[in-house]
Amino acid sequence: MRDYVIVTDGTADLTQEMIEELGIISIPMNFEVEGKAYVHYPDARELSAHEFYEKLRQGGKSVTSLINTDTFLKVFEPLIKEGKDILYISFSSALSGTYNSSLIAKEELEEKYQGTKILCFDSRCASVGEGLCVYTAAELKREGYTIEELFNWLEENVLHLCHWFTVDDLFHLKRGGRVSALSAGIGTALNIKPVLHVDDEGRLIPMEKVRGRKKSIQALFEHMEATVTNPKDQVIFIGHGDAKEDAEYLAGLVKERFPVKDVIINYIGPVVGTHSGPGTIALFFFGTGR
Repeated sequence: MRDYVIVTDGTADLTQEMIEELGIISIPMNFEVEGKAYVHYPDARELSAHEFYEKLRQGGKSVTSLINTDTFLKVFEPLIKEGKDILYISFSSALSGTYNSSLIAKEELEEKYQGTKILCFDSRCASVGEGLCVYTAAELKREGYTIEELFNWLEENVLHLCHWFTVDDLFHLKRGGRVSALSAGIGTALNIKPVLHVDDEGRLIPMEKVRGRKKSIQALFEHMEATVTNPKDQVIFIGHGDAKEDAEYLAGLVKERFPVKDVIINYIGPVVGTHSGPGTIALFFFGTGR
């Protein structure tokens, strides 16, 4: 049986230490802030997450790029030459064209290298939620899952991976077309905080509005309380847009209520952070459904 490698992309927002510990490969992604190009590496060697969010707070504009087919070819081909198959777990296809780029590379390489298996999985996840998907897959690989078994497990379970988040500044969602300019202006004036989730197609969907930052964070926890399954067997992931104290407050709510294995907190990186903005807080866990 051929060995296989799990590959993901920079939007999974896993730290360099986690990537090394899990034995996976993360493909860096490109973004620009104020016209200057950067590469989003897991170790943030070119621009730290804090520096990135400070630029946004100061009015800087950021744009992002998908991973193109040539990049996938450059990452995948050396692995194939080592005799390995590939399981690629992608950023939601509803939010990026990256998944489609991977399919073109898959077709080209499987034709060139007969007998090679490249399975591309559309996670329909974003940021640290994608990270939880990849983390879980890597743990199952360690347990002995074959590439086909793991792909099937992902297909059967990914729609139980719940994404709940709130943003501090509605204007970043306005720029992404998620809320209107009028709603953003009124919401900011009234201290209205939207609570959103990622749906079964991997799209960002506003679900409710609450007044006040603390209540919006508590709302994320309440959604977990209502739908989480087997919390004692779970590692919970929390992402934040340079709002560590708020992330720790949310982690405290989770730990106080549920005997979870662990709560892992990490930055929401610049690719997703471009659209969600500073102050975003996101909670990821497995539940009855998204």
